[in-house]
Amino acid sequence: MLLAISDLHVSHATNRAIVESLRPSTPDDWLLLAGDIAERESDFTWVIRTFSQRFAQVVWTPGNHELWCTPKDPLKLPGVLRYEHLVNICRQHNVLTPEDEFRHYRRGNGTTVTIAPVFTLYDYSFRKHDDYTAEQAIARARRCGVMSADEFFLKTYPHKNIIDWCRERIQYTEKRLNAIPEGEDIVLVSHFPIIRQPLASLRNSEFSIWCGSEKTHQWASRKGVRMVVYGHLHIPNLEYIQDVAHLEVSLGYPREWQEHGRDTYLVPLDRLLEHANEYR
Repeated sequence: MLLAISDLHVSHATNRAIVESLRPSTPDDWLLLAGDIAERESDFTWVIRTFSQRFAQVVWTPGNHELWCTPKDPLKLPGVLRYEHLVNICRQHNVLTPEDEFRHYRRGNGTTVTIAPVFTLYDYSFRKHDDYTAEQAIARARRCGVMSADEFFLKTYPHKNIIDWCRERIQYTEKRLNAIPEGEDIVLVSHFPIIRQPLASLRNSEFSIWCGSEKTHQWASRKGVRMVVYGHLHIPNLEYIQDVAHLEVSLGYPREWQEHGRDTYLVPLDRLLEHANEYR
């Protein structure tokens, strides 16, 4: 089976207990981790090691929380240096990252799908139309009492700001996606939604500016893309948009999943992929 989850936030004891309980249903199961595992290196390493020992293959892409530099974390590497360090941890445990060759997951019917983890961050372009600049959008959010902790903890070294880092990541990712041979089915794995539509579910619309980039919108309509797996919003959901399944797979904070209840934590993707192929 192909399974997915995001936003584990294992600094919360109850979430950590959930991770300890998660097991594959078969020895061949793959697990997609769509970011926000933990802020601290020690917690991150524990999750990566734990899942790599249980699943046939684990695929990870970072969220914003993994990139935080917080006072409680002994690891003080900022920005790109921190990301590269986390990639190295994953490679030590044979976990695939956005820096590795895209791999093929073999479905039960014998066909394969390309699993493409992407790491893009955000550039404040998911903003209201009357906010002409990122600065205006951030100021509006602040006036409304909305502010992302990224503005304090997410360092972008050596890039001047997150807009520049986002631009570099999108350019890099587009080259990698363009190299996928024509005719392959593709599952994109991103922490951030790659289109604006899912943001309509946000309680505070001002938070949208920290949720992705308009520059990734066309990726969902690329030939071969059947599904986009993402997290970040803490609003588990499935939408079919222009015949592509957009699946938010977050666990979220304890107060969130305890309030709504969950039948399962790992989201199975195989049947959804079969349904997506009906549109081919």
